[in-house]
Amino acid sequence: MYKIIYSSQAQKDAKKVGKSGLKTNIEKLIKILQNNPYQNPPPYEKLLGDLTSIYSRRINIQHRLVYQIYEKEKTVKIIRMWTHYE
Repeated sequence: MYKIIYSSQAQKDAKKVGKSGLKTNIEKLIKILQNNPYQNPPPYEKLLGDLTSIYSRRINIQHRLVYQIYEKEKTVKIIRMWTHYE
């Protein structure tokens, strides 16, 4: 079991999520991350460039859940829960 922590930006995003109707989608993804952040499906992407230790999963067509895995601590840090195109 992995521990889930949230960045300050993810906490701000959570307010938008509550109003958008995407809360159940995100809750399902977070449960998957708690059990196994490498589980496929649903598919995930490993980001490139300066973001090589960061992963992303689709919430819907526009929004993504962006997270980082700390394997030694068995922790997943949620970085964003809203669009990364803003």
